[in-house]
Amino acid sequence: MSFLLACPLCGPRNVYEFRFGGEIQKRPSPGSSPQVWATYLYARTNIDGVEQAWWFHRTGCRRWFQAERDTRDNRVIRTAWKLEASSPTEATVPAEAAAAGTATPSESAGSANG
Repeated sequence: MSFLLACPLCGPRNVYEFRFGGEIQKRPSPGSSPQVWATYLYARTNIDGVEQAWWFHRTGCRRWFQAERDTRDNRVIRTAWKLEASSPTEATVPAEAAAAGTATPSESAGSANG
C-alpha cells in the first residue's frame, strides 16, 4: 500500500523513497546480557494502531527521522527529527544505523532543522 510520508527536510514524498527503520524503543545499556540485546534487535511489538518509528530518506536527503503513523490505515500523524515524547518509549537510534555508524538527525551538528 502506497502513502505519502513527509520528510522534515524535503517535504511530502512517496513512501517508496524511504526505508523503514523499525519502531522507536529504548536502547539497552552497553553491559546488558546477550538475551537483552537479542530482544532489542529482533523482538517487535507489531502495533495495530499508532506507532512511532524511524524512517530513512534513502533517495532524498539521506537522513533519519521519526514518524508517528497509524498502522491500520497508514495515516501519517506527524513527522520530526525527534518526536516529542508522547509514549513511554525513549527515542534512540535504530539498531541498523548504530551498527552501520550512520548518524541520525539529532546526532548531526549544525543540521538543517535548527
